[in-house]
Amino acid sequence: MSDKDDGAGEFELIETWFAPLSTSYDGAFGLTDDAAVLDVADARNIVVTTDMLVSGVHFLDDTPAAYIAAKALRSNLSDLAAMAAEPFAYTLSLALPQHPGDDWLDGFSQALGVEQQMFSIALIGGDTVSTSGPLSMCITAFGRVEPGRELRRSGAKPGDLVFVSGDIGASAMGLRVLRGEVEGLSEAEAEILVQRHYRPQPRIDLARGLGGLAHSAIDISDGLVQDLGHICRHSGLGARIEIKRIPITDTVMKASGGNMVDVLGGGEDYELLFTAPAANRIVVEEAANKANVDVTVIGEMHESEGIKLIDADGDEISADGISGFRHF
Repeated sequence: MSDKDDGAGEFELIETWFAPLSTSYDGAFGLTDDAAVLDVADARNIVVTTDMLVSGVHFLDDTPAAYIAAKALRSNLSDLAAMAAEPFAYTLSLALPQHPGDDWLDGFSQALGVEQQMFSIALIGGDTVSTSGPLSMCITAFGRVEPGRELRRSGAKPGDLVFVSGDIGASAMGLRVLRGEVEGLSEAEAEILVQRHYRPQPRIDLARGLGGLAHSAIDISDGLVQDLGHICRHSGLGARIEIKRIPITDTVMKASGGNMVDVLGGGEDYELLFTAPAANRIVVEEAANKANVDVTVIGEMHESEGIKLIDADGDEISADGISGFRHF
């Protein structure tokens, strides 16, 4: 950003609101240099992920700064969790349409500080620029994983059970609440859904316990059916899913009016969807209990192609209409 009389310039902005977020990582050098040094001395592999968030696409224009910060960081940490990696650092690049004001920057940076402490991660660099377009940001997150214990989408095996953590559909319904598209919920019910949309929970502890137990994993960002399709495609397999076994809360069912297309295709749950051999079911559930996360078996992988959805009557229904989120 250029220097302006009505707000801090780029370097003052970094020094005031973002340099304090780097103090717990020596290789960040207080954000005084153009690059950081990553410590890889413990022989673990580095896992890297990056995501962009754009106002009007990933969050509503009037979303409070603190919620933008939480969602931006947590969605990236969820990508690390999907590979069983433990996060330790991230970079942040901001494209600001105008000087957002000290209150916005203060709320944003303070929220990042809270998130960093919660997930034991530090800011190590990035960039700030002005833009004629909408508010945009890009986070690149770094994690560590022991060699050979990373989880990938391509590792599923025939006969694997399909597990999902937590429950599905709350974030999509939370977005509908924010858009004023849901009626009949109490204030408490609506707030639960909104918070699930703003503050997804990356399943880092669970993923760490799945190394060596699960064969494949993905986080649910674009919808359960679409993301399961990624596992199927990259593993060269199909999946059979029983809809009645998918964990969906009563509040989500109430908000959706029972429309399973919206629930299964809504996305941004950031729960883990993973496969593991049936012989590992008990130890997977023990790992989930240790991480204080519920996991549910919703189906199994098989050698045919595509996803078969089985309804409560045992009939197969088409998954073609459940496309999930797509940018293009």
